[in-house]
Amino acid sequence: MGRLIVALARDDARLRVAGAVEATGHAAVGRDAGEVAGGGALGVRVGDDLAALCRPEHVVVDFTVPEATRAHVRIAAGRGAGLVVGTTGLTPAEDAEMRALAARTRAVIAPNMSVGVTVLTELVASAARLLDPSFEAEIVELHHQGKKDAPSGTALALGRAVAAARRQDFGASAVLARQGIVGSRPAEAIGIVALRAGDAVGDHTIVFGGLGERIELTHRAQSRECLARGALRAALWVADRPPGVYSMRDVLAL
Repeated sequence: MGRLIVALARDDARLRVAGAVEATGHAAVGRDAGEVAGGGALGVRVGDDLAALCRPEHVVVDFTVPEATRAHVRIAAGRGAGLVVGTTGLTPAEDAEMRALAARTRAVIAPNMSVGVTVLTELVASAARLLDPSFEAEIVELHHQGKKDAPSGTALALGRAVAAARRQDFGASAVLARQGIVGSRPAEAIGIVALRAGDAVGDHTIVFGGLGERIELTHRAQSRECLARGALRAALWVADRPPGVYSMRDVLAL
């Protein structure tokens, strides 16, 4: 994601790559960020100290892992830099801590930066409101074999959208696994199934199963470019916003 974001940002006249950061000891540290991204030199060396790069006029785009993201948010917020965070896999407590820190500056935080997924979530919420509870909600997500968290943050967000639209407690309604003789499906259940195989970037389907009919809404990410483009759109949008934590819904004015 870092390479892709650098590659796309260099081709956007509205953006400037001000810095790039990798973990200490990574082979990319010290190299030119443009060359690491597969293009020509940018004159920006990959470093390992985010604090040295953060300024109020900068926006930090973070797609890493929970431990690193929490540290990055603390540093960026402390130095007044904007934030765009697409990391998933945080526990509820970690997410709450991160958002409290991010609120000190301006931040867009989303489990999926894709414009298409943001619109899908809106459609899912609308469908959940329009369909009566006899249309039971089940979510299936597919990602590559290397993804560390399951279910995906996007699948959980879709489930929460259904729960909010139907005024349910998602924590009480979510069914994240089924095995054995589980009995009849509770009407209020929101099922989520996680698949891991190959190099799938990310597919999400929500099924509203009714009596004699069903509705399926699907988004398929054909490449990670959709995530990178959404993140850069969010960075442009949040750059001059007042302090607060925003979502991709805010970016798209939904």
